[in-house]
Amino acid sequence: QVTKLRDLHTGWSKEPSYRKAYHAMDEEFALAEAIAEARSRAGLTQAEVAERMHTTQSNIARMEAGRTTPSTRTLEKFAQAVGAKLKISFEPVRTR
Repeated sequence: QVTKLRDLHTGWSKEPSYRKAYHAMDEEFALAEAIAEARSRAGLTQAEVAERMHTTQSNIARMEAGRTTPSTRTLEKFAQAVGAKLKISFEPVRTR
């Protein structure tokens, strides 16, 4: 029998340590998604962005997959490559 990832997540979510770790990843997933969306909006391929940044397509793929945490300098280079402006903000933390 094949177990679906969604079913595993539902079961694991009952554990406080899993929930804490999962929510800690929200920002990393959001950054990866924002990178992929910015490239897509610019109408560029990963290879085209990589060429503009003087890096490799695989580096761009890792950023979009969230497998790496890019530095602010790298994010600035990425923004320039896709014709965007980098904006970093600090949001208030919601308390429960």
